[in-house]
Amino acid sequence: MRKMIISGCCGHMGRVVADICANDPEVEAVAGIDLLPQPMDGFPVFSTPAACTVEGDVAIDFSHPAALGGLLDFCVQRRMPAVLATTGYSEEQLAQIQEAARSIPLFRSANMSLGINVLMDLVRRAAALLGEDFDVEIEERHHRRKLDAPSGTALMLADAAAQALPYEPGYVYDRHERRKPRDFREIGISSLRGGTIVGDHTVVFAGRDEVIELSHHAASREVFAVGAVKAAKFLAGVEEPGLYDMSHLIG
Repeated sequence: MRKMIISGCCGHMGRVVADICANDPEVEAVAGIDLLPQPMDGFPVFSTPAACTVEGDVAIDFSHPAALGGLLDFCVQRRMPAVLATTGYSEEQLAQIQEAARSIPLFRSANMSLGINVLMDLVRRAAALLGEDFDVEIEERHHRRKLDAPSGTALMLADAAAQALPYEPGYVYDRHERRKPRDFREIGISSLRGGTIVGDHTVVFAGRDEVIELSHHAASREVFAVGAVKAAKFLAGVEEPGLYDMSHLIG
């Protein structure tokens, strides 16, 4: 049985991860970390990674970008792999992740949904086939409380298209001051925030007299937690340091 330490355990996603672990005979949540600790069924909760005295096989992080430094230090010191499911990292923090991955296995994805990662593959294929004849636009929708925009998933989808296009596109996030026709070497990314939308993403390939749309709709946040636990199971069996993602899990 794999022993999980859940960072951000008292938040909504952390609680979903804890529930999944409680119903999965292959894993056990043995400790939680949260800046505002609350009692959790079945395991102790610590206010910081440094305060955690429980041994685990892998950490799952659904917290906040500000918690990254302490969590990475904790995992590197213990030689413990970690699944990083938080979004909104800065360039400096992404560099910290790369550096930590030299010492321990890290699994990072802006979206832990299996469906989104299949969508990324479809976007790559479509971009390679359609090439310069179709404009690429991405729309993402999330709940009103989401902090970052565009979403990390929207950027993942844009990167997937960019990798396959026969030119190097530029990303455009706002058109209200752009008084000129759209350049074909663009990928437009639009964000909508409102209500309780869990996460909707649509990639539009707009050509002459025809449009292709590839979409993913998340009905609940549980899909992300399920993916994170699957990633943790995978990572717990990995010994080689490095940065892993969903392509290693589903490939």
